Amino acid sequence: MAVCFSHSQLTPITPNSLPLVPRKQCKSFPLINCLLATRPLKNGGSWKWRTRISFFSSLFAKTQDSESLKEELLEAIAALDRGADATLQDQERVEEIARYLEATNKLKEPLKSDLLNGKWELLYTTSKSILKTQRPKLLRPNGKIYQAINVDTLRAQNIETWPFFNQATANLVPLNSRRVAVKFDAFKIAGLIPIKSRGTGRGQLEVTYLDEELRISRGNQGNLFILLMVDPSYKVPL
Repeated sequence: MAVCFSHSQLTPITPNSLPLVPRKQCKSFPLINCLLATRPLKNGGSWKWRTRISFFSSLFAKTQDSESLKEELLEAIAALDRGADATLQDQERVEEIARYLEATNKLKEPLKSDLLNGKWELLYTTSKSILKTQRPKLLRPNGKIYQAINVDTLRAQNIETWPFFNQATANLVPLNSRRVAVKFDAFKIAGLIPIKSRGTGRGQLEVTYLDEELRISRGNQGNLFILLMVDPSYKVPL
Protein backbone atom coordinates (compact mmCIF):
# COMPACT_ATOMS: atom_id res chain seq x y z
CA MET A 1 0.00 0.00 0.00
CA ALA A 2 1.46 3.36 -1.04
CA VAL A 3 0.87 6.50 0.98
CA CYS A 4 1.25 9.75 -0.96
CA PHE A 5 1.53 13.33 0.28
CA SER A 6 1.39 16.64 -1.55
CA HIS A 7 3.93 19.39 -0.94
CA SER A 8 1.34 21.21 1.16
CA GLN A 9 1.71 18.46 3.72
CA LEU A 10 5.45 19.06 4.03
CA THR A 11 7.03 21.69 6.22
CA PRO A 12 10.65 22.93 6.18
CA ILE A 13 12.31 22.69 9.56
CA THR A 14 15.76 23.38 10.88
CA PRO A 15 18.16 20.64 11.97
CA ASN A 16 17.56 21.60 15.60
CA SER A 17 13.84 21.01 15.38
CA LEU A 18 12.05 17.72 15.97
CA PRO A 19 14.64 14.90 16.07
CA LEU A 20 14.70 12.15 13.51
CA VAL A 21 13.65 8.65 14.45
CA PRO A 22 16.88 6.74 15.25
CA ARG A 23 17.78 4.39 12.42
CA LYS A 24 18.14 1.45 14.84
CA GLN A 25 14.42 1.69 15.61
CA CYS A 26 13.53 1.04 11.98
CA LYS A 27 14.11 -2.71 12.31
CA SER A 28 10.77 -3.64 13.86
CA PHE A 29 8.29 -1.64 11.82
CA PRO A 30 9.97 0.15 8.89
CA LEU A 31 6.67 1.58 7.63
CA ILE A 32 5.88 3.21 10.97
CA ASN A 33 9.30 4.29 12.16
CA CYS A 34 11.09 5.18 8.94
CA LEU A 35 8.59 7.23 6.94
CA LEU A 36 9.92 10.30 8.75
CA ALA A 37 12.58 10.66 6.05
CA THR A 38 14.38 13.93 5.27
CA ARG A 39 15.37 15.67 2.05
CA PRO A 40 18.00 18.46 2.07
CA LEU A 41 17.06 22.01 1.03
CA LYS A 42 19.25 24.78 -0.29
CA ASN A 43 18.78 26.84 2.88
CA GLY A 44 20.31 24.11 5.02
CA GLY A 45 17.00 22.99 6.45
CA SER A 46 15.18 19.84 5.51
CA TRP A 47 11.80 18.60 4.48
CA LYS A 48 10.06 16.43 7.02
CA TRP A 49 6.68 14.81 7.21
CA ARG A 50 4.43 16.93 9.40
CA THR A 51 2.30 13.88 10.16
CA ARG A 52 3.58 12.18 13.34
CA ILE A 53 4.39 8.52 14.03
CA SER A 54 1.08 8.09 15.82
CA PHE A 55 -0.77 8.55 12.52
CA PHE A 56 1.15 5.73 10.88
CA SER A 57 0.82 3.56 14.00
CA SER A 58 -2.93 4.00 13.90
CA LEU A 59 -3.05 3.30 10.18
CA PHE A 60 -0.89 0.21 10.63
CA ALA A 61 -3.08 -1.16 13.44
CA LYS A 62 -6.24 -0.73 11.38
CA THR A 63 -4.85 -2.41 8.26
CA GLN A 64 -3.24 -5.38 10.06
CA ASP A 65 -5.56 -8.26 10.89
CA SER A 66 -5.20 -10.30 14.05
CA GLU A 67 -3.89 -13.40 12.27
CA SER A 68 -0.92 -11.62 10.69
CA LEU A 69 -0.18 -9.87 13.99
CA LYS A 70 -0.28 -13.22 15.81
CA GLU A 71 2.21 -14.66 13.32
CA GLU A 72 4.48 -11.66 13.78
CA LEU A 73 4.23 -11.92 17.57
CA LEU A 74 5.02 -15.64 17.61
CA GLU A 75 7.97 -15.07 15.29
CA ALA A 76 9.27 -12.29 17.55
CA ILE A 77 9.25 -14.45 20.69
CA ALA A 78 10.30 -17.77 19.12
CA ALA A 79 14.01 -17.50 19.95
CA LEU A 80 13.72 -15.67 23.29
CA ASP A 81 13.50 -18.68 25.65
CA ARG A 82 10.17 -17.51 27.12
CA GLY A 83 11.72 -14.05 27.55
CA ALA A 84 14.83 -15.09 29.48
CA ASP A 85 17.07 -14.23 26.51
CA ALA A 86 15.21 -11.06 25.53
CA THR A 87 17.19 -7.85 25.24
CA LEU A 88 15.57 -4.48 25.96
CA GLN A 89 15.09 -4.03 22.21
CA ASP A 90 13.43 -7.47 21.99
CA GLN A 91 11.09 -6.58 24.87
CA GLU A 92 10.12 -3.29 23.22
CA ARG A 93 9.37 -5.01 19.92
CA VAL A 94 7.25 -7.73 21.58
CA GLU A 95 5.41 -5.09 23.62
CA GLU A 96 4.65 -3.07 20.49
CA ILE A 97 3.25 -6.03 18.54
CA ALA A 98 1.28 -7.21 21.58
CA ARG A 99 -0.40 -3.81 21.91
CA TYR A 100 -1.38 -3.81 18.25
CA LEU A 101 -2.86 -7.29 18.68
CA GLU A 102 -4.70 -6.26 21.84
CA ALA A 103 -6.26 -3.41 19.85
CA THR A 104 -7.85 -5.99 17.50
CA ASN A 105 -9.40 -7.97 20.36
CA LYS A 106 -13.09 -8.56 19.65
CA LEU A 107 -13.81 -10.39 22.89
CA LYS A 108 -14.53 -7.59 25.33
CA GLU A 109 -15.66 -9.79 28.25
CA PRO A 110 -13.19 -12.73 28.32
CA LEU A 111 -14.20 -13.88 31.81
CA LYS A 112 -17.59 -14.79 30.36
CA SER A 113 -16.09 -16.84 27.54
CA ASP A 114 -15.48 -20.59 27.47
CA LEU A 115 -12.37 -19.87 25.36
CA LEU A 116 -10.54 -19.06 28.58
CA ASN A 117 -11.04 -22.57 29.98
CA GLY A 118 -8.22 -25.11 29.79
CA LYS A 119 -4.45 -25.45 30.01
CA TRP A 120 -2.27 -22.76 28.44
CA GLU A 121 1.47 -23.02 27.74
CA LEU A 122 3.52 -19.96 28.65
CA LEU A 123 5.43 -18.81 25.56
CA TYR A 124 6.75 -15.47 26.80
CA THR A 125 6.77 -13.29 29.89
CA THR A 126 8.60 -10.32 31.37
CA SER A 127 8.14 -11.67 34.92
CA LYS A 128 11.53 -12.17 36.55
CA SER A 129 9.96 -14.22 39.34
CA ILE A 130 8.90 -16.80 36.75
CA LEU A 131 11.96 -16.65 34.51
CA LYS A 132 14.39 -16.61 37.48
CA THR A 133 17.02 -14.97 35.29
CA GLN A 134 19.11 -14.14 38.37
CA ARG A 135 19.95 -17.85 38.67
CA PRO A 136 22.42 -19.82 36.53
CA LYS A 137 20.62 -21.29 33.52
CA LEU A 138 20.80 -24.85 34.86
CA LEU A 139 18.87 -23.79 37.98
CA ARG A 140 16.00 -22.14 36.12
CA PRO A 141 12.76 -23.80 34.99
CA ASN A 142 13.90 -25.37 31.72
CA GLY A 143 10.83 -27.43 30.87
CA LYS A 144 7.47 -26.13 29.78
CA ILE A 145 5.39 -23.94 32.08
CA TYR A 146 1.59 -24.03 32.04
CA GLN A 147 -1.26 -22.01 33.47
CA ALA A 148 -4.74 -23.52 33.66
CA ILE A 149 -7.96 -21.59 34.21
CA ASN A 150 -11.56 -22.68 34.73
CA VAL A 151 -13.97 -19.75 34.74
CA ASP A 152 -16.93 -21.90 35.78
CA THR A 153 -15.26 -22.82 39.10
CA LEU A 154 -13.09 -19.67 39.30
CA ARG A 155 -9.96 -21.76 39.80
CA ALA A 156 -6.45 -21.40 38.38
CA GLN A 157 -3.29 -23.49 38.49
CA ASN A 158 0.36 -22.78 37.64
CA ILE A 159 2.41 -25.82 36.64
CA GLU A 160 6.18 -26.06 36.23
CA THR A 161 7.78 -29.09 34.59
CA TRP A 162 11.48 -29.97 34.46
CA PRO A 163 13.45 -29.75 36.71
CA PHE A 164 11.34 -28.57 39.69
CA PHE A 165 7.77 -29.74 38.92
CA ASN A 166 6.31 -27.15 41.31
CA GLN A 167 2.59 -26.35 41.24
CA ALA A 168 0.29 -23.71 42.73
CA THR A 169 -3.49 -23.48 42.80
CA ALA A 170 -5.55 -20.34 43.35
CA ASN A 171 -9.05 -18.96 43.67
CA LEU A 172 -10.07 -16.24 41.24
CA VAL A 173 -12.19 -13.27 42.29
CA PRO A 174 -13.62 -11.29 39.33
CA LEU A 175 -13.02 -7.55 39.59
CA ASN A 176 -14.66 -6.82 36.22
CA SER A 177 -15.24 -8.70 32.97
CA ARG A 178 -11.49 -8.73 32.13
CA ARG A 179 -9.62 -8.67 35.43
CA VAL A 180 -9.44 -11.07 38.38
CA ALA A 181 -7.78 -11.05 41.78
CA VAL A 182 -5.65 -14.17 42.24
CA LYS A 183 -5.48 -15.71 45.73
CA PHE A 184 -3.18 -18.73 45.99
CA ASP A 185 -4.40 -21.38 48.40
CA ALA A 186 -2.00 -24.33 47.98
CA PHE A 187 1.44 -25.20 46.64
CA LYS A 188 3.03 -28.51 45.73
CA ILE A 189 6.81 -28.83 45.82
CA ALA A 190 8.37 -31.21 43.28
CA GLY A 191 4.83 -32.26 42.42
CA LEU A 192 4.64 -34.29 45.65
CA ILE A 193 4.91 -32.23 48.84
CA PRO A 194 1.72 -30.21 49.56
CA ILE A 195 1.97 -26.88 51.36
CA LYS A 196 -0.99 -24.73 52.37
CA SER A 197 -0.78 -21.06 51.54
CA ARG A 198 -0.57 -18.59 54.41
CA GLY A 199 -2.61 -16.09 52.44
CA THR A 200 0.34 -13.99 51.29
CA GLY A 201 0.36 -15.13 47.66
CA ARG A 202 -1.88 -12.63 45.87
CA GLY A 203 -1.99 -10.68 42.64
CA GLN A 204 -4.19 -9.58 39.77
CA LEU A 205 -4.46 -10.72 36.18
CA GLU A 206 -6.14 -9.00 33.24
CA VAL A 207 -6.96 -10.79 29.98
CA THR A 208 -6.26 -8.30 27.20
CA TYR A 209 -6.50 -10.61 24.16
CA LEU A 210 -8.22 -13.97 23.77
CA ASP A 211 -9.09 -16.32 20.94
CA GLU A 212 -9.14 -20.11 20.43
CA GLU A 213 -5.34 -20.33 20.24
CA LEU A 214 -3.69 -17.37 21.93
CA ARG A 215 -4.08 -15.39 25.13
CA ILE A 216 -2.35 -12.21 26.24
CA SER A 217 -2.58 -11.26 29.90
CA ARG A 218 -1.07 -8.50 32.03
CA GLY A 219 -0.33 -8.62 35.74
CA ASN A 220 -0.78 -5.91 38.32
CA GLN A 221 2.99 -5.31 38.38
CA GLY A 222 3.05 -4.56 34.66
CA ASN A 223 4.29 -7.95 33.49
CA LEU A 224 3.27 -9.30 30.09
CA PHE A 225 2.22 -12.94 29.58
CA ILE A 226 1.70 -14.61 26.18
CA LEU A 227 0.22 -18.11 26.24
CA LEU A 228 -0.83 -20.81 23.76
CA MET A 229 -3.82 -23.11 24.30
CA VAL A 230 -2.76 -26.77 24.57
CA ASP A 231 -5.71 -28.52 26.28
CA PRO A 232 -9.17 -26.90 26.39
CA SER A 233 -10.61 -29.86 28.36
CA TYR A 234 -8.21 -29.58 31.32
CA LYS A 235 -9.84 -29.16 34.75
CA VAL A 236 -8.14 -27.38 37.64
CA PRO A 237 -8.32 -29.31 40.95
CA LEU A 238 -10.91 -27.88 43.34
